[in-house]
Amino acid sequence: MQKYLRLLLITVGVLMSTFALAAGPDSPADEDGYPSLLKSIQFKGPIDFCGESVPLENQEVRERLEKEMLLTVADRPQVILWLKRSHRFMPLIEKELAANGLPEDLKYVAIAESALRPHAGSTAGAIGFWQFMQTTGRKYGLSVNAAIDERRSIYKSTRAAIAYFKFLHEEFQSWTLAAAAYNMGEEGLKSEMLLQEVNEYYRLYLPLETQRYIPRIISAKLILLNPEKYGFKLIEDDYYPPYEFDEIIVRCDQRTPIRLVAQAAGTYFKQIKDLNPDIRGHYLPAGSHAILIPKGSGDGFKERFDKAVAGWQKNPDKHVYTVKAGDNLSSIAERFQVPLRALLIWNDLKSRHHIHPGDRLIIYKVVEAAIETNHD
Repeated sequence: MQKYLRLLLITVGVLMSTFALAAGPDSPADEDGYPSLLKSIQFKGPIDFCGESVPLENQEVRERLEKEMLLTVADRPQVILWLKRSHRFMPLIEKELAANGLPEDLKYVAIAESALRPHAGSTAGAIGFWQFMQTTGRKYGLSVNAAIDERRSIYKSTRAAIAYFKFLHEEFQSWTLAAAAYNMGEEGLKSEMLLQEVNEYYRLYLPLETQRYIPRIISAKLILLNPEKYGFKLIEDDYYPPYEFDEIIVRCDQRTPIRLVAQAAGTYFKQIKDLNPDIRGHYLPAGSHAILIPKGSGDGFKERFDKAVAGWQKNPDKHVYTVKAGDNLSSIAERFQVPLRALLIWNDLKSRHHIHPGDRLIIYKVVEAAIETNHD
């Protein structure tokens, strides 16, 4: 459904721009000064990616860049969201790139990959701001499991992306080729370079997605560097502010509800999840975890958290049920009048899990069941 909605929005944008084009390349389409699509691809001056020149004198390269720019500018809702999110996430990416001596233009890769969304996912299984596959994410130090998925953390995934880009640049000695390899994989790119006897991105015949990849990144760069030129006139209050938080260490002796972290931080479950998108589900696994909590709530957090955990462990509403012959999860949930999903979450079970006589299940009162199932 989202795919069709986006196509509809792009179509509307194209139609609006077509009216502007009919009025002439120097005429705005509306009172907001939205320029024509034709004007948006009248490139002036040299264009580069990470200091490497884009050969606009090559007609095929120019056409590829024009196509991506036209499609990008026409998708006005998406670009506005890029811009609004940029103030929240780009300063951190820029800081990490500078600290590691990498070109600032690499920050636009995150826009092309995820539109700066922590939960962005691909059909191939790539997840997060930088769209890491599980194997690649783990290779560069990210935890990826049922409880924690650090591909969704802007802080941790950016450091992993920097490490990966360093490796790719050492392999290909070109940031443009490094970005192409980031998209299609280094082995695939090496194979094409060998078979075609070509070592220049713009002269290689690559998968169509990779041929579009660098022009799409450059389109994002051109728009974010000068949004007003393309009709995006945001004021400071339009941008999303950076998150403000305290970072604390939470030590869990056992699987512990995230809502206890929220309780100790004086906030609610959703805010902890939003600040820590890498935490999956409703519980923290046993161990130590660096957690972001609302700014100003770090003082005294440990004492409040320990008290909350002690209360949870002694909860008089907690019941341990021993499974009997003939039981199944649905019948147990019905017997205790709790949602089946809550029963599964409390006991870290999947819906198709088979229970056996003698198994022990934790069950809470209906009030707590409602609390647990109201949060994703």
